[in-house]
This record gives sequence, C-alpha cells and structure tokens, in this order.
Amino acid sequence: MQYFNGLAEVPVDFGPSVVTLGNFDGVHRGHQEVLRQLVAAAGERQAQAVAITFDPPPAQVHRPDSAPAQIMSLSDRLDMMAESGIDAVLVLAYNLDFAAQSPEEFVLNTFVRTLHAAEVVIGHDVRFGRDNSGDLATMQELGEKHGFRVRVIEEFGADRRCSSTWVREALQVGDVATAATVLGRPHQMRGEVVHGAARGRELGFPTANLAADASGFIPADGVYAGWLIDQSEVRWPAAISVGSNPTFEGVSRQVEAHVLDRPAEAVEDFNLYGQFVTVEFVERLRGMVAYTGPEALIDQMCRDVEQARQLLGQEPTATQS
Repeated sequence: MQYFNGLAEVPVDFGPSVVTLGNFDGVHRGHQEVLRQLVAAAGERQAQAVAITFDPPPAQVHRPDSAPAQIMSLSDRLDMMAESGIDAVLVLAYNLDFAAQSPEEFVLNTFVRTLHAAEVVIGHDVRFGRDNSGDLATMQELGEKHGFRVRVIEEFGADRRCSSTWVREALQVGDVATAATVLGRPHQMRGEVVHGAARGRELGFPTANLAADASGFIPADGVYAGWLIDQSEVRWPAAISVGSNPTFEGVSRQVEAHVLDRPAEAVEDFNLYGQFVTVEFVERLRGMVAYTGPEALIDQMCRDVEQARQLLGQEPTATQS
C-alpha cells in the first residue's frame, strides 16, 4: 500500500482512482465494508483504490476539550486499512485553514486535480467542506459537474449501525465483547513494557506494564481475559488489569497483563521489558475492587486467573505462578 502524507506527495500522473474518505477510527466492520466495496469498485474500473483520512481527527481541532478519545493510533489505523487491499492512503493534515475550504474547493483540490477520481464511494451521512456544509446531495452535484460517479454505501449493521461511537460506548463500560463484535476483532492496545512497582511479582503474579503513552482506547477499570502478543508475534494468554489498584495507595492508573502460561525454561527469565507488545481484550471478568489486604487480593487473583484460563480455552501448566 502506498502512503501519501499530504496532497504534495501524490504523483502528478496518479490515477485514475476510486476514492473514499473518513476518520476510520477503529476500522470497524462498517469501515471494512466501505473499504471492501472501494476495492471492488476500483477493480471494475482498473483504477487505484484510495482512502482519505485526517490527522488529527477534525473533532480535535474544532472542539479539543470534548473530542472523543481515539480507539486506535494513526499508525495502527493505517496498518489495519492496508489489510483491506486498498492501493493507497492519503493522510491530510487537518487544521482550521483546511477546514475553511468550501465543499467544491475540497473536491476540486483533492478528488479532481490530485487523485483524478473516476468514482467516489461514500455513506449517506457524509459531511465535508466548510462548516460541514457539504452532504450527499452536494457530492452528487459536484460529481455531475466534475466528471466522477458517486457510489452510496448502505449502513452496515443489523440492529444498530456499526460506528466508532458504539465502540467507545462499549469500552467505557468495559464491554469489550460488544466492542469486538462491532470491530470484527478484539480491541487492542499497543505500547512498550516498562518497569512498575513490582507489586504483582511480590504477590506471585508478575505483570507486563504498558507505558503511559500506549496507544488505544483504555477500557473501563477492571480485570479482563485476553492475550499479550510479544514482538515476535507469539500470543500469550493473559489476565489483564486496568486501573489504579485500590487495595494499595498511591498507585496511578495503568494497564498490566499477567501471562498465564510460560514455558518451563523461561519461568525465571521471561522478560518483556523494552518490548513493544499488543494487548487484546476478550472478556471482562470483574470490576476493580478494594480488598482488605494482600491475602484477599491473592485469593481473588487466583480466581481471576482460573476464569481467564477457562474463557481462553487454556489448560493449566505445572509452571504457572
């Protein structure tokens, strides 16, 4: 997949193309259907399939104090979009000057003069141009005027349209199973494993702590069953804790994963520090609770580990801590 960081990076002879646009945050099942139809339409025309997205998301520019947290980073978004088979992604820097373009100026500058679009694939709710004044009817009018076809994608989802908002709502209450249904895969966070307070190790449950700048929407506080994927792409079943452990004072909010089963030869030196890992959330086991002391917490953690193991279809091993 080609990556263009701004209009200036697109070759002057690029195209013809079939184009879509959007934030694509989460690259959920609705987005995947748009990209699938984009690739199909481009194949019919023997054209380049191009997705346009924005950095930062428009909401962060227009309402920075209330913009929703992103489900995934731009880098992860591009990686996921590449899996759809599209030919190129054009990332446009979004700022107030860019937002001041009229709908026709945006279409001319981007679709017509730069990408030489033969077709534009969009949803019924598309909005673009200054003050979001452009809509589906506007795009169809501009298509007739400037020589490109507009293909409208039907909403994707049975009882409710798949959306990034739905994913965030589910994650905010810890419903990672619903989030996975909308996304079409488990929700993920990615980041570097850093040193923590080592309290988990002291209790017999060593954890891999994600750095504070880890990417991905942080689900509600609680304990989850999931997977830790190391930099060698090895998947480890895990019990994942999100939050500031209320049993101990002075603990900041963090995401940490306890690997359930480690190979016998690596029990003592299973070291993930400095690695960039992925954490996948499969099912929420419980909320975060303050216990009367370490003994009660250890008893609960043993139950969490066993429940996680059962949910993930794992057999206990003799080397399990």
